[in-house]
Amino acid sequence: MIETYAIATLINSMAPSYCFEQAITIGASVALVEYCVTDLTTMQQWLNPRMRCQPLEDHWSTQVGARSRFSLQLPGWQPGLISTVVERSPNAIVWQFDGFFKGQDRWQWWARGEDTELINRFEFAIPNALVEFGFNYLASGWAKADMIAQLHRLKKLAEARAQSSKYE
Repeated sequence: MIETYAIATLINSMAPSYCFEQAITIGASVALVEYCVTDLTTMQQWLNPRMRCQPLEDHWSTQVGARSRFSLQLPGWQPGLISTVVERSPNAIVWQFDGFFKGQDRWQWWARGEDTELINRFEFAIPNALVEFGFNYLASGWAKADMIAQLHRLKKLAEARAQSSKYE
């Protein structure tokens, strides 16, 4: 089951800030969930199929300071965000984004019995008023639904891998 929270608050009187948070329980180990969240090849299997993630350095890394580019593949336009890992521990990773959104995407996981609880929290501001207008009136609902769909794909992928490893 996914728990979803969407919150809009004001950072100051001029810049709205948004926060989308989801939680899901996954029938897989903490180590396997961490692998699925942080391995680039595996990420491409649960990210939105129109989303691309490419390292800006020679290789993919999830260590603090590692940078990558997330881009949305739309016909004629590929808006992108530059992300930097700003926090990393065995049970969490936080990417800070800069581009048409500015904010952080936190992924945190921990054991709950034999399962893993996973929370994804995306907090952001939209510095461009035109982009913000478009987001609020055209893309906000899609973005929330897409984040939930990503968690479902990640859960399905991790649980399938957990099941297959039990029989090897």
